[in-house]
Amino acid sequence: MQSTVKKIGLITSGGDSSGMNACIRAIVRTACAEGIEVVGFYRGYEGIMDNDFVAMTTEKVANIIHRGGTILKTARSMRFMTEEGMKHAAQTFEKHQLDGFIVIGGDGSFKGANEFSKYHSVKTVGCPGTIDNDLVGTDFTIGYDTAINTVTEAIDKIRDTAESHDRIFVVEVMGRDAGLIALRSAIACGAEAILIPERKNDLEILLSKKKIWRKTKSSKIVIVAEGDETGGAFEVSKIIKNECPEFDVRVTILGHIQRGGNPTCMERVNASLMGYYAVKALQQNHNNEMIGIVNKKVCYTPFKNAVKHIDELNPEMLTILDILSA
Repeated sequence: MQSTVKKIGLITSGGDSSGMNACIRAIVRTACAEGIEVVGFYRGYEGIMDNDFVAMTTEKVANIIHRGGTILKTARSMRFMTEEGMKHAAQTFEKHQLDGFIVIGGDGSFKGANEFSKYHSVKTVGCPGTIDNDLVGTDFTIGYDTAINTVTEAIDKIRDTAESHDRIFVVEVMGRDAGLIALRSAIACGAEAILIPERKNDLEILLSKKKIWRKTKSSKIVIVAEGDETGGAFEVSKIIKNECPEFDVRVTILGHIQRGGNPTCMERVNASLMGYYAVKALQQNHNNEMIGIVNKKVCYTPFKNAVKHIDELNPEMLTILDILSA
């Protein structure tokens, strides 16, 4: 069946993540190869509200696959999240005569797209762009692999000074609702402990190890996800100092360096695949679905099912961490 998609809109929305540019590039080049026009709106849904757009061509996406961030910019739009705002945004779609719409973003972006679909008839698909890797329907989100590699590199450097001074370093990583960055990077860095939102009483587990640390460890790395119940790295460090006054405790907040930087090879490939299949999905009349890759196969998950989940982490991964950190 011949596709009726002739013109699509494209945004990057929510928090930026490395690999978004690779995804943009794949979408634009795939669309152009299929004779489909692409309109890119700047600053996510805010750009749709303002009709702030650019005609995307293959030249516009040259030499961006290696760059972090997003050439289309991103923002959170409070105006869009009202009934009046969505009606206004739908009028922008009508002006451009769009047949399809692709959103590169995370939980909030997909919730917005799902709600927005009540006000227009344009087929919509999403590519998962978030460093937290907390969406159902894909093994890896765009930005996650780069983020954990950035964390690993930073903690490797912190370990050097921790060893030199026999210190405990409490390192805070992103993860307001999910501890996936903390868990995977902890295994990669040989961290002694993690504190994550999904597991309670992490601090008790950590403090129970202090006798072992005195005998076997000259340096200690504790990784704290920002959403942990204890209240972040500074609160954790205060408690450790109280309980273990013999230890020199320091804090490092990695913050937004986790979002930036050149995407890894795996990031670029996954983002490119998702961008390619996003265009193909629109041609095949998929609607309100997220493109994902599970067990190396492309799959499609309805937005309402793909949104952020708060589950238990893989218990085997937690067991492995506890054994290897002893």
